[in-house]
Amino acid sequence: MDARIKFAHDEWSLNDGFVGRNKRPMTSVSPPKVFDTALLRHRQARAVKAGAETFLLDRVVEDLSERLHAVVRGFNNAADLGSPGHGVADALAASVKQLRHLDWPLGSHEALPLEAGSLDLAVSVLALQFVNDLPGALAQIRRALQPDGYFLAATIGGDTLTELRQSFAEAEVALDGGLSPRVIPMLDLRDAGALLQRAGFALPVTDVDRVTVRYDNMFGLMRDLRRMGATNMLADRRRAPLRRATLMHAAEIYAQRFSDADGRIRATFDIVWMAGWSPDESQPKPLKPGSAKMSLEDAVKKAGARK
Repeated sequence: MDARIKFAHDEWSLNDGFVGRNKRPMTSVSPPKVFDTALLRHRQARAVKAGAETFLLDRVVEDLSERLHAVVRGFNNAADLGSPGHGVADALAASVKQLRHLDWPLGSHEALPLEAGSLDLAVSVLALQFVNDLPGALAQIRRALQPDGYFLAATIGGDTLTELRQSFAEAEVALDGGLSPRVIPMLDLRDAGALLQRAGFALPVTDVDRVTVRYDNMFGLMRDLRRMGATNMLADRRRAPLRRATLMHAAEIYAQRFSDADGRIRATFDIVWMAGWSPDESQPKPLKPGSAKMSLEDAVKKAGARK
């Protein structure tokens, strides 16, 4: 077997289900276990040992630093929730008096070891996509913040790896007779804002940073994903090895459909940013319905008369 593709047989899972996640109502029922967290930790540790690929993480950490710099206030007690590496700690060292890193989620336990109202800042970089119960996690973060505390996070979402997903889906349908669970559920922009509101955050803001990376072929992309510790960790992943014929057909489809004029392929990464504040009386409030002094029609007429 070609050494370039040998690793793919034991761990590649790309599920075509990039739909909004965690839309179920909040109940007392335990959330489904989407991720094999022990396997996730193993693959992240393996990536570090082999030489982690950090271009995406470095970009997000730099963006995090710039976004926090735009917030005109200081922070005393902050927590970094599950961000890989030491980049977040280094980036915030000068602006945060006390920063605590939590290796989270740990195992199947997703409860945050934080007291209510103990933080004025909570950040998370490229970790929330691996949380089984995202609505519950956001509610815990909101509870841990003091009034007017700030939350800022970046997670993989949107159309991330859409090219790879489509290529594998088409190859599996053609050769294997159906799709296998292969990609973690991703968060889209609309759902991100709704989840922040649902968790009780004030002034929620979301946006997407789209990163397009080019590779010589699909196997180069897959090697980078392996070095990110980002290969399959779904709890209900298919245990049977990925067939070589399916893998090669997916690579052919990828090259045919998603290559540029020079023959190199494109790979999309969407970084979904989420920000919100713990409610406080000092924050601006929206006007009450019916309190406007002028109707929209009158405002339009007045603006037209000024021209």
